[in-house]
Amino acid sequence: MTTTVQTPPRTAVIPVHASWGAAAGLVGGIGMGIWMSVSRPMMDTAMITMVAGLLGSTNAVAGWLIHLAIALFAGITFGALLGQYARRIAPAVVLGLVYGAVWWVLGALWIMPANMGMPVFEWNDVTASSLGAHLVFGLLAGATFACIAQATGKHTGPARG
Repeated sequence: MTTTVQTPPRTAVIPVHASWGAAAGLVGGIGMGIWMSVSRPMMDTAMITMVAGLLGSTNAVAGWLIHLAIALFAGITFGALLGQYARRIAPAVVLGLVYGAVWWVLGALWIMPANMGMPVFEWNDVTASSLGAHLVFGLLAGATFACIAQATGKHTGPARG
């Protein structure tokens, strides 16, 4: 006996958008990681080594691996949640910038400092540079997502914007 399950079109495209988001998250993560590797807002310490501190390390390679894992998750989430609205470049870039800013508030201002025993929601040279890095992530991830969507030529639901 075969059972057929009907999936609404908006639900059916979530895996496709999540996979596009994974690629977009890695592109955004590489751009952001470069920013964090050259930015030294605190005592000549690269921000990428500060990310390694989440696991008690100061190794830049560990920082990159942690950072790219987070970027991959953030990209998948972007695609799954916002993919239907980010298939054209202008809305994708705007959504990406807002999404990057949200991750800055959640990650750089709250989660990371809380895990490292530092004050949360504090504005300083590190968080200022981190805002720039998160905006780079959002810009690149959003633009990459839209480029993938347009390059595939797939019509996965209504285009917005």
